Amino acid sequence: MTFMALKRIIMAVIMIPYFLFNYAFNDYAYPAVSTSGAYVFCYFVGNEVDEQTIHLAVSTDGYNFESLNNNEPIIRQTKGTGCVRDPYILKGVDENGKDCYFIVATDMNALDGWTSNHSLITWRSYDLINWTDETVIDIRQFEGFEKTNRAWAPQAIWDSNKGMYMVYWANSTAENDCAGHYYAYTKDFKTFETEPKVLFGRWNEVDPETGETRNIQCIDGDIIYNEKDGYYYLYFKEDLTQKIAYVKSKNLTGPYNTDYTICSLNWWGVEGSSMYRITGTDAWMMIMDEYSEGTFFAQMTRDFENFRQVQRSTYSINHLKPRHGSVAAISEDEYFALIEAYNK
Repeated sequence: MTFMALKRIIMAVIMIPYFLFNYAFNDYAYPAVSTSGAYVFCYFVGNEVDEQTIHLAVSTDGYNFESLNNNEPIIRQTKGTGCVRDPYILKGVDENGKDCYFIVATDMNALDGWTSNHSLITWRSYDLINWTDETVIDIRQFEGFEKTNRAWAPQAIWDSNKGMYMVYWANSTAENDCAGHYYAYTKDFKTFETEPKVLFGRWNEVDPETGETRNIQCIDGDIIYNEKDGYYYLYFKEDLTQKIAYVKSKNLTGPYNTDYTICSLNWWGVEGSSMYRITGTDAWMMIMDEYSEGTFFAQMTRDFENFRQVQRSTYSINHLKPRHGSVAAISEDEYFALIEAYNK
């Protein structure tokens, strides 16, 4: 057992009475104790040009994050719009099977308007410090997507059946200005091997109260595979309630059920949810952007359907002023290397 892991366990033991009281009487989640490794949080911080950049923070427990580089940008975009939003970081392998990390994000400057972008942007790194291969993927190159006016919040998941990554994002066009989720496959996060296809959307829904047909925007997808029940859970922003909802499917590419379930527990409108496992446990954190408040909300689940709020005093993330980001597990060596590189 490493010193970092021992420290986490000692702190958890000390806090047992406090956590038990809040779990029993205030309906808060009992914090799971991370048993190994660390975490990196990837995010942007605002709508100004210099704020639409890649920022990183690290944590040893998955709850309390420390900014790198004094919360100044780690990556400044040099291609596309020159601005990046909604970054998703994941650990994977390159086309030669070598371990690496990828970032896939929205190529967009909010100052140009909310229907002004048509591309995704990606990077890769072998050490989380040096980021290369900045690549703009223009969705307009594909048939039927020539008038794309939103290409938002991309994420990716490994598909072992395909031996490739499935990239998915919210997309709309001038002809259909109601965004839905689409997907395409990639081997290298530079080019797509397949044409974009519909993953999940809310078009031509029947309003149960009026009987009228309606289209409802569907954005900010986050797909997690539940090993316990064999379902893929697609979490997204439910536009009518401004909450996070989920649908599920036995197949990664769907079809997903259309009878969605609201699962976020906070009062304010939220978007940009992202889930990650507390290492060594069956507990999953869901963090989400309370965009009207400039804060983040966290909740926890062990079955992907039933959540309990994580007490705000249990986690520290709002001091980073983050917007729509994501968390990935990293090793202790990678954690110390990042601290050494940016926080000397």
